Amino acid sequence: MSLPADPTTPESAAAPRIPKSQSAFRTISEVAEELDVAQHVLRFWETKFAQVRPLKRGGGRRYYRPEDVELLRQIRALLYDEGYTIKGAQKLLRARRARGAAEQAQPAQASLEVAAPAPSAPTTARGAAQELRRRLAPILDELIELRDRLQLARR
Repeated sequence: MSLPADPTTPESAAAPRIPKSQSAFRTISEVAEELDVAQHVLRFWETKFAQVRPLKRGGGRRYYRPEDVELLRQIRALLYDEGYTIKGAQKLLRARRARGAAEQAQPAQASLEVAAPAPSAPTTARGAAQELRRRLAPILDELIELRDRLQLARR
């Protein structure tokens, strides 16, 4: 026996939602669905990546800004697609943030100057060594982390 339809419920109640604006804030469930990760993973990432700071409203509800969602998308790509560890992803994001801050800190006058094309390779041995160190630093960090994990696994 089926119940009669409720006349107070509109027929369009099951209609799909209207997509949100790109600048709209998102709930944790929306972000989790968009990034294809569980909600508890997003909450965990908040503890590991200080840059992710959603707004928290009454009852602890989280609202993610568009820039938070973009950062979470980058974190997901680093961890899941590129195989970075959390520690490696943290270092990479810190380095990107420092590089971006350094670029913004340069005086406006520098942007008006016509720059000579950058050489394809460092012109000095010291410059070459610095470039090599910069490129090898993330690899060394990951190797150290892997060594530590192996030592823990042997115990």
